[in-house]
Amino acid sequence: MKQVILTVGAYLFLLLIISCNNGDTNVKKGMAKTMIDNAVSCTKMGLTPQDSITYMREGGKEFKPTISNKAEPTVKEPGMAWIPGGEFSMGSVNPVGMNDGGKEAMDDARPVHRVYVNGFYMDETEVTNAEFAAFVKATGYVTVAEKKPSKEEFPGVPDEDLIAGSIVFTPVSTSDLTNHYDWWNYVRGANWKHPFGPNSDLKGKESYPVVHVCWEDAAAYAKWAGKRLPTEAEWEFAARGGKAGEMYTWGNQLKPNGKWMANIYEGRFPAYDEGLDGYKGIAPVKEFPANGYGLYDMAGNVWEWCSDWYRPDYYQSLAGEAVIKNPKGPADSYDPAEPDQKKKVQRGGSFLCTDQYCTRYMIGSRGKGEYMSASNHIGFRCVKDVPVK
Repeated sequence: MKQVILTVGAYLFLLLIISCNNGDTNVKKGMAKTMIDNAVSCTKMGLTPQDSITYMREGGKEFKPTISNKAEPTVKEPGMAWIPGGEFSMGSVNPVGMNDGGKEAMDDARPVHRVYVNGFYMDETEVTNAEFAAFVKATGYVTVAEKKPSKEEFPGVPDEDLIAGSIVFTPVSTSDLTNHYDWWNYVRGANWKHPFGPNSDLKGKESYPVVHVCWEDAAAYAKWAGKRLPTEAEWEFAARGGKAGEMYTWGNQLKPNGKWMANIYEGRFPAYDEGLDGYKGIAPVKEFPANGYGLYDMAGNVWEWCSDWYRPDYYQSLAGEAVIKNPKGPADSYDPAEPDQKKKVQRGGSFLCTDQYCTRYMIGSRGKGEYMSASNHIGFRCVKDVPVK
């Protein structure tokens, strides 16, 4: 058990010892364990490099060319890229052999279906610490991670142990990739201003993506900025950069000409990130090449909130429709793994994505997270509607 958990209090520490090590179902509502479960979006699944080769040779047959709109915006939006909109193939395929070795298929991203979205502007980068700080200074906004959890949320936890904080990744040497409690911890005092706890700060990190923001926080910022969060369909259209059926925002090769194109995890997960892409952990924005629409970090770095509720069967519910226009997602949330949690879609993967555990930096794949939960690998970017010529 990590030392950092001791700061949460003796009662909570005892809950974690029992629930994480022994799996006692009577204490699974412990605050830290519940918040870790809510905030962690990746489970052990994804494509290995060999699967990627299979995908390129035998997958992608369901994709049709993207048809981009020709209309141009009537105004310019500084710091944002124009996404023309149009019709495209959305989703992911299940390559031959993907289930070999017990790997779980990305069934929630299938079937591939045709979607049309209007044109819009999208932030070139994930919202940075400096940008979020300006929002907080102007409004006095307090994020969910900075607030003391309520007894309504955690009825079995004494008031003195309901402590504000958030979820932080902590490297650990383990061969068991089925127990995410080994590397995720609820850290007292962790929030957007203190990403690793009260003794950390943002000095020199102004251009890094803001993290420890839940969906509610991201939506509040977007409203203040005169923007909104993207729909899942808008996000994927933008990430594809006008292309169709490719695995990554930059093409089908993970490392074209030996060059890293995104901030992901290299090394033995979750023990040591070798930082072969130039960064061990989170990276500043604009450190990797932009995609075809001028968007940076649409893969890796931090997960990005979308406006849609999450359901694993949503794409299946659209089967039979020729072209779905401007979809906004299902009316409600449902995740059979955690049916009592309300989850929003997340996209893009993070600096923790690796072929050993989770490759959800692939364009068509999907993430999910309880909408009031946060961690140090979740951020967001915004979009804006403008008139077109």
